[in-house]
Amino acid sequence: MMELLPLCAICVSLLAAGLIVLIGDRNPNLREAVSIIAGVLKFSFVVMMIPPFLEGKEIAIKIATILPGIDLAFKVDGLGLLFAIGASFLWVLTTFYSIGYMRSLQEHAQTRYFACFAISLASTMGIAFASNLFTMFIFYEALTIATIPLVAHKEDKESLEGGRQYVIYLLGGAKLFALAAIVITYILTGTLEFRHGGIISQELTDLHKGLLQLALLLYVYGFTKAAVMPLHSWLPAAMVAPTPVSALLHAVAVVKAGVFSIARVILHVYGPQTIKSLGIQDILFILTAFTIITASCIALTRDNFKARLAFSTVSNLSYIILGVTMLSPAAIVGGLIHISMHAFSKITMFFVAGSVYVSSHKTEISQLNGIGRKMPVSMFSFLLATLSMIGIPVFAGFVSKFYLVEGALAIGKPILVGVFVTSSLLNAAYFLPIVYRAFFMNPDDPTSLESVKENYFCAIPLLITALFTILLGIYPDFLIKLIKTVI
Repeated sequence: MMELLPLCAICVSLLAAGLIVLIGDRNPNLREAVSIIAGVLKFSFVVMMIPPFLEGKEIAIKIATILPGIDLAFKVDGLGLLFAIGASFLWVLTTFYSIGYMRSLQEHAQTRYFACFAISLASTMGIAFASNLFTMFIFYEALTIATIPLVAHKEDKESLEGGRQYVIYLLGGAKLFALAAIVITYILTGTLEFRHGGIISQELTDLHKGLLQLALLLYVYGFTKAAVMPLHSWLPAAMVAPTPVSALLHAVAVVKAGVFSIARVILHVYGPQTIKSLGIQDILFILTAFTIITASCIALTRDNFKARLAFSTVSNLSYIILGVTMLSPAAIVGGLIHISMHAFSKITMFFVAGSVYVSSHKTEISQLNGIGRKMPVSMFSFLLATLSMIGIPVFAGFVSKFYLVEGALAIGKPILVGVFVTSSLLNAAYFLPIVYRAFFMNPDDPTSLESVKENYFCAIPLLITALFTILLGIYPDFLIKLIKTVI
């Protein structure tokens, strides 16, 4: 029965989505209870996979064979568990947060919202536990489709335009680039299975070096959810979505599915030796380093709260790709662990942006003077997340940045250390002024904050995620243990 656990983690959300639609608006309390129960069950199924995996037992199941070497199949490994643990745990907190957010703002189409959320998390689990490129691509596309109604939720002109960009970039990139790369991989190797060390032999590398270089770049830009510049514009445009959706997009599922997929390709399709033989690492270093610094500089110029967070996300996603591309053990640990460290830090920040909007309807950073005195839980949590994003010791972000710097030094690339240090300074430059405004500046119009107070349905989940930025910073051992099984 153990092999059914990945299917259970996927199907519990699909079942929940069906029940949510059936219940509809007739009984909102029951509808939301289904979401919460499904989230707890999903997380439980994921946790149940950890002991047998660490004992060395194989958890794998094949559903169907499509063509020779192309299966619909699932397999649990350390990288998939790392992604699934974070996503399933944060879905539970996001559901509680969503209830407070959606009800406080009396948002329309709440049934559709919670149903699409459930389908999105089912797709995320499919990506995490896919045993091959074919299965991963199917669920990758399903995640895009399931989140389109969430991005365009408000159904106004701006939301529909954001949804249009979302579709063009993500579906277009996957179809034009990623699918072409998958076809090239299958033609050359006869299989799409993930394998430690990769599936591309040295002989193939020597014979088809140029084609394999092209395919790798197609993967990087085909998995457009990773938002490597210049294919990043969809991500800030998607900020028109409700804040819990933004948290899903930027911290839990969508963007992490992009960098996760690229990490899979680098480590388990190409493999470290093939990447080195192709001589393409420097190109990937340039693309990711450019994205890290440029996106951070753009974030400095944005007054809209969620827009600043969005460009910060664009920057931090490339930390993960850069870490994996460096291929030293420390760099891979730093890149992969940043999936979780960034998730908890950034979801806290988006939750705070939403909490501020629910309580005060303020969306611009210049409007936040003094709001920390009215919303101390939210803004203190934002401070903790900020310290993590900067990389201050004992916080989650320090762990990933420490390993990334160590990895860059290990391969003799001090210039990449400069990229990480510069990015951290820019993080401080665009996040700390928000904290300063909130606690130390007086509002231009004191009466504008008279009715502002914490919404604790929103504040409690964000405080929990903020405290996890400390917990993971002090005790990262379990996540590192999972990642070392990948290396």
